[in-house]
Amino acid sequence: MFVPSDNSPPSLEDFTLVMPAVAVGNVGQLAVDLIVSTLNMSRVGFIHTDCLIPMAGNNPYSTCKEDAQELHTPAEVYVAPELKLAVLQIRAPIVQTKSKKFRQLIVSWIKASGFSRTVILSSSHAYQRDDQQMKGTPLRYLATPSLLKASANALKELGWREMERVASFPGLTEANAEPRLCIPGGGITKGLYTDSCSEDLPLAVVLLFCSEGDNIPDAFALVNHLNDWLHLLDDPVSDTLQFYCCSFTSRDLKFD
Repeated sequence: MFVPSDNSPPSLEDFTLVMPAVAVGNVGQLAVDLIVSTLNMSRVGFIHTDCLIPMAGNNPYSTCKEDAQELHTPAEVYVAPELKLAVLQIRAPIVQTKSKKFRQLIVSWIKASGFSRTVILSSSHAYQRDDQQMKGTPLRYLATPSLLKASANALKELGWREMERVASFPGLTEANAEPRLCIPGGGITKGLYTDSCSEDLPLAVVLLFCSEGDNIPDAFALVNHLNDWLHLLDDPVSDTLQFYCCSFTSRDLKFD
């Protein structure tokens, strides 16, 4: 459940929510760190749940000695009220047996908060792309029918590429007639997308094909791609800028 930092919970109605999926390369989490630090967003609460591996650490966005000792937890909510933007940062992996429960928690919170739309920042294994996915940009998107009602024209004008469906059994002609959505290494991305379709929630997934390694450039690419749509910044963020990568974000993990 959501626990506010102050006695009175903030009103998030009609805000845009941006959140990461814990996925290959931690690209979504790095991108969220970049958004929070660049926009100097304020923490307004955290998500209390047993679905995430317990972790704690110092303030990842500290700018002075006085706030460096603040305790931070695995799932926190930040806001930029002037942009009507809320961000949920997830810094720990999901307990494998509680993935469905965590998705249900997030969907319930999204509905209760009244967000106008939700954007999941994610990634997928580059080495598992099929032939069509290896052409052009490594960036892809998905959008639920509810979001397309309001944003179809905007996405079309951007010229973004939708995540391709792939054959269930490549090489078998009969199976190729029914392609399926596959996001290897994407964690809960696919599940949260399908849940949102079922619940008629306006949700988009913005993801990038990548490999494990130095994924900071991937985070910049993902944020700039998102900025083309949401216009959070006047100018694209540059990899020459300093940003604060949470020191206790989990790395070197395996994802389904």
